[in-house]
Amino acid sequence: MADGPYRDSRGRTLEEYPRPSVAVDTALLTVTDGQLCVLLTLTNDAVRGGAEEWRLPGSFLHDGETLAEAVLRSLREKAGVDGIRPRQLHVFDAVDRDDRGRVVSVAHLDVARADRLAASDRTRLVPLGDLPHLKYDHDDIVAFAVAALRADYTRMPDPARLLDEPFTMRELRELHEAVLGERLLPDTFRRSMLDGLESTGEFSRAGRGRPAELYRSR
Repeated sequence: MADGPYRDSRGRTLEEYPRPSVAVDTALLTVTDGQLCVLLTLTNDAVRGGAEEWRLPGSFLHDGETLAEAVLRSLREKAGVDGIRPRQLHVFDAVDRDDRGRVVSVAHLDVARADRLAASDRTRLVPLGDLPHLKYDHDDIVAFAVAALRADYTRMPDPARLLDEPFTMRELRELHEAVLGERLLPDTFRRSMLDGLESTGEFSRAGRGRPAELYRSR
């Protein structure tokens, strides 16, 4: 075995290459009051008395920590959220994305029911249409996450399990309208969803009118 540190084909050690900081940021989405919303957290500077500023929950990667562990820690400590399973979404690595220095962010996405998101003075749910400009490239992270969620809901009835089962076709359509941000034709929507649904053989008799058939996702 050669003495001394590892050197590559150019004779450089690992320490001779730039070492950006690694961060994790999570777009946590939900639907409430018929609107797709994003969870924002108050920055630490604002908590310490600085100007009020909101952003996605995130953190720098700590020594000896995996990305998954950093995401769960940041959500627990900054948003009071536990028991979810974010998935890696995309790596944001623009050289000038962070004015504090060279930072690469591994963005994550999760979707949760609004009642699983703890309310506090450090968090708020903001409808997609009311989002303020977010520092760094968190606007891009949100846009990337929303596109991924909408793609999921285009293919499947309720992949994030935002609805209680069983549900009516109307409830499912209203959820999709909130996620997609557009009105959907009832008959066309029904035909597109039936393959992913299983009828319970039961009907909802809530309200007036004809009883509505109840479904669950396959």
